Amino acid sequence: MDTLKAEKRDLSTKAKKLRREGYVTGNIIGREIEGSIPIQMEAREAERILKTKKKGGQLYLDVEGQQMDVLIKEIHYNAALKRYDEVDFQALVSTEKVHSVAEVILLNHEKVQNGIVQTVLSEIAYKALPSALVETIEINVENMKPGDTVKVGDLPIASDPNVELTTRKDAVVVLSAEPNISAADAEAAAEEAADEKAK
Repeated sequence: MDTLKAEKRDLSTKAKKLRREGYVTGNIIGREIEGSIPIQMEAREAERILKTKKKGGQLYLDVEGQQMDVLIKEIHYNAALKRYDEVDFQALVSTEKVHSVAEVILLNHEKVQNGIVQTVLSEIAYKALPSALVETIEINVENMKPGDTVKVGDLPIASDPNVELTTRKDAVVVLSAEPNISAADAEAAAEEAADEKAK
């Protein structure tokens, strides 16, 4: 598992000053932590990790030699300055379920022949023990046709006994629409078709 080095932050130094000096600020929260631990990380190191880890990603945080198993809870990206300003973490306890999200990744999007595939949900929320965390969900959309949908209940995560979904199983994750139809109209049409099938 990836390791990110960090050091405890002196709150007398303002976050803006640290960011100008090439640091990303953050906090660690957790059941066994009173309040939170303010930290700072070298921006280059944080960027290296965040190329592959997103919100809901699990990694080791090395805080001045103390190794912590953590979950990325929030990422604050400054689009205007093209930099990460803050990354917040939750320290994991092996016996405690944690709220997290799995990022939805579409495969073979470029091979779709008919219709336009649209992402309705970019992440799925759930609860699980640290050992059962799911970081990404891959969906092969190559064979989708206009009117097709993929719902949360269709995904492997929905049948994983170690995962407790907090996103509704009937929520649409991906849909395929005719060209020139908006996502909202396509979703409404897909739900109408599903209702007809259920009758």
